[in-house]
Amino acid sequence: MLKETAKKEAKMMTANLSTDYLGLSLKNPLVVSACPLTEDPAILRRLEDYGAAAAVLPSLFEEQIVHNDVAFSDAQDFGTESFAEALSYFPEPQDYRTGPTDYLEMIEQAKKAVSIPIIGSLNCTSNGGWTSYAKRMEEAGADAVELNVYFVATDLDASAVDVESQYLDAVTAVKKSISVPLAVKVGPYFSSMGNMAKRLVEAGADGLVLFNRFIQPDIDLRELNISAKLQLSMPGELLLPLRWAAILRGRLDASLAVTSGIDDAEGLLKALLCGADVGMVASTLYLHGLDHVETLLDGLSQLMRTKHLESVEQIKGSLSSENCPDPGAFARGNYMKALTSFTGPPI
Repeated sequence: MLKETAKKEAKMMTANLSTDYLGLSLKNPLVVSACPLTEDPAILRRLEDYGAAAAVLPSLFEEQIVHNDVAFSDAQDFGTESFAEALSYFPEPQDYRTGPTDYLEMIEQAKKAVSIPIIGSLNCTSNGGWTSYAKRMEEAGADAVELNVYFVATDLDASAVDVESQYLDAVTAVKKSISVPLAVKVGPYFSSMGNMAKRLVEAGADGLVLFNRFIQPDIDLRELNISAKLQLSMPGELLLPLRWAAILRGRLDASLAVTSGIDDAEGLLKALLCGADVGMVASTLYLHGLDHVETLLDGLSQLMRTKHLESVEQIKGSLSSENCPDPGAFARGNYMKALTSFTGPPI
């Protein structure tokens, strides 16, 4: 009888999914990350109908701005080995419609199509005149800007300090040019990720997106050439951003977004528990369809009701390193426990 009463009470509870990200009030914590899906106003409307709280547009690449017409072929090839969204973002030259000017029009069309916040995305490798486009994104109606900084440091004389300065200079320049919030999407490949996260926030980041997926070059044995192969993110990739969301939560004056690996409601809930303000998805929509947004949100609500959790704000960071009963679980202790407890299949 008590169990039945508890079940009825759980069903009656209405979980409050609202959250705050970059100072933006969102109806729930599910954001569509930068990918080709978000460039189509019709698809954006469907994503909004299914419940998406915000969307990040595909990136405008630094090379597109700098080499707009003069060196389009170089811009077309740039980054296809490094950025998941780039592989299907650049169409053939005759179909190319997303240059700098068209990108601003894309923002305007997106804002007309939906009422959810639209986040413009700049993908860069260095500081330069291209940063003025962040301001132009704002003027076109973007509610925030996501700066995606990444380059391969192939110069053997470039130190870690040089590499980090390149990131920080770009963040500082963009932040100075805009009044809307700035999120910075980075990879985890720093010798001191925590310190770098702190310095990015000090340089002007209002939020950090954890983490960028860098697509590595492959070898085409038939053509004996370098090729790029896109693989959609898998649930196992969620573990790394979960760890760092938990480590950084409450220690930085910035929003946190977890991306890569959120495939189901359980993954979204884990991201929130570790300290993310939002979870970002793209690959799972390609795998399961646009209506998977609704499935994720329904699943999150159901999980929260089952566990008697009243709101997203209540649970955000409740299992971060600050609040976790065993903070060492996010550091070396977890590593040792995993190794010593693993038995493997029978041999």
